[in-house]
Amino acid sequence: MSQSLSSTDRANELEQTEMKYGERAIAEGELITFPNPRIGRRYDINITLPEFTCKCPFSGYPDFATIYITYSPDEKVVELKAIKLYINSYRDRYISHEESINQILDDFVAACDPLEVKIKGDFTPRGNVHTVIEVHHQKQK
Repeated sequence: MSQSLSSTDRANELEQTEMKYGERAIAEGELITFPNPRIGRRYDINITLPEFTCKCPFSGYPDFATIYITYSPDEKVVELKAIKLYINSYRDRYISHEESINQILDDFVAACDPLEVKIKGDFTPRGNVHTVIEVHHQKQK
């Protein structure tokens, strides 16, 4: 006996398979930059991203962290909405704390080539373990 789906069931099924606009924005996101308005002036930009999530590559359990980025721009500055979407792209990745913070640094440096950048991932304790990963890059002169 075959069962036909009601229009509501078909709509629900379609809704579950289509990406939501936020998911599309995250999937399409990349680190976008714009020209530094004060090239030659040394200044720091501090960004706090308190909703970082990824998945443990061993257990699949979610990991949560606050990401702190402090950088001195050279010729380019990273656009804030772009960094938010980029960070959100980690939510379904199976990646270690150490690799995630190092990858964020690599991608950040590739995007804006700052004079200096420090990235810190302060992970929420899980299983009585609190991890803080800090990485640093300084442009060669």
